Amino acid sequence: MSKTTLVLGTSLKPNRYSNLAVKKLRAKNFEVKAFGLKGGTIDDVTIDTERIAYPDIHTISLYLNPNVQKGYYDYILSLNPERVIFNPGTENMELVSLLKDYGIPSEIACTLVLLSIDQY
Repeated sequence: MSKTTLVLGTSLKPNRYSNLAVKKLRAKNFEVKAFGLKGGTIDDVTIDTERIAYPDIHTISLYLNPNVQKGYYDYILSLNPERVIFNPGTENMELVSLLKDYGIPSEIACTLVLLSIDQY
């Protein structure tokens, strides 16, 4: 599929929602990039620990709390995604407003739910 997703805030812990999102995205044949504090792999996806200028990111699925997000504003904007999904607990109206200023749509939703109802 053409919608490459960056899961920002990926955890190696299998019970974390970011980890489950990577697995479910891959199960639905989405191209996935992952960024986390600890490197490793989830199935066939490598978790990067450096901010890579990935080309053609369609969606950023956020799993960072709002206080941590502030350190990633420039990075998120530099990727110029077609949308940003704020998963539960990551809602941040300051970033929503900033994204809007740059013409980047965002939604407060759950990646796992969107995938399960084929609305991703």
